[in-house]
Amino acid sequence: MTLRIFCLFILASAFVTVSSFVKDQSPAVGSKKVISTVIIDPGHGGSDFGARGKYSNEKDICLAVSLKLGELISKEFPSLRVLYTRTEDTYPELHDRAKFANGNKGDLYLCIHVNAARGKRVGEIVGYKTVTYYTGKGASRKKRTKRVPQYRYTNLPSEAKGTETYIWGAHRSEDKELAVIENAPMMQEENFEQNYGNVDVNAPEFIAISLLKTKQYFKRSATLAGFIQDEFAKVGRVDRDVRQRAIGIWVLQATAMPSVLVETGFISNPEEEDYLNNQQGQEELSACIVRGLKNYLAWLEQKQQTGGVETTSATLAKTMSFLETVENRHKLSSK
Repeated sequence: MTLRIFCLFILASAFVTVSSFVKDQSPAVGSKKVISTVIIDPGHGGSDFGARGKYSNEKDICLAVSLKLGELISKEFPSLRVLYTRTEDTYPELHDRAKFANGNKGDLYLCIHVNAARGKRVGEIVGYKTVTYYTGKGASRKKRTKRVPQYRYTNLPSEAKGTETYIWGAHRSEDKELAVIENAPMMQEENFEQNYGNVDVNAPEFIAISLLKTKQYFKRSATLAGFIQDEFAKVGRVDRDVRQRAIGIWVLQATAMPSVLVETGFISNPEEEDYLNNQQGQEELSACIVRGLKNYLAWLEQKQQTGGVETTSATLAKTMSFLETVENRHKLSSK
């Protein structure tokens, strides 16, 4: 019963939210300016180093790429306002990053990160050791020896490479290990429960709220992510595709705007680490994102001219269907 009331409340909220979006967020036909403010969020910072390579830290690469990205956006699109969640080696708490983006009425949220992966562990025989053992019992017991190989193990550098761009996927719960790494700083913040509450990303209620909050931005986020990945592929970067994940909860889910998180490369791969720290590599990454943004803005303008906005009734129908599914699952789990 409680869940049913909750669903009805969410449905009513959805009606108001979606109606407002259709009325206020849809650009007027003929308008040239489809967005006004871009928020750039360099991941990690301060005491939160992020992933670490042989000689560099994720937080520093994120900041360097983000500053170059913002400079290039301002040069390419002078009318756009570019804001950063940080411009120095500081750590804004994750909920503050989302508040900053929402409070400044951002139209687009670009979060810059660096990836990492474990390398293979290989062993080689470095010698043999003579081991004594016994067989049989009583009078038949005999002493025996055998040579046992001794191994030396080496952790090889990761061979993973390439870029991938993430969007919020409310129904996905993959990459649990990566989720722990990305969200660890959030768990350590002083007022964690006060700022975030008792978060369970797999709870039906949380999924329902997340879906409603992000539904209107999902297509735009996915489209932008696709354009960005296309540009990475064009310059020869390994295209690891557009992915959905419930990671970075408060920077992808809590930002009320189309949002993407770009994993620029693998700091755990020596070749990639050099590329990520190289001036040319950082400029190439920034340029790819800007070209993706340019294609996204052209897509928005075309959408504006053709009036391509999903109707309120269609959105509510899909939402109602989803909530019914959530309630049915809740009933089955309660039996």
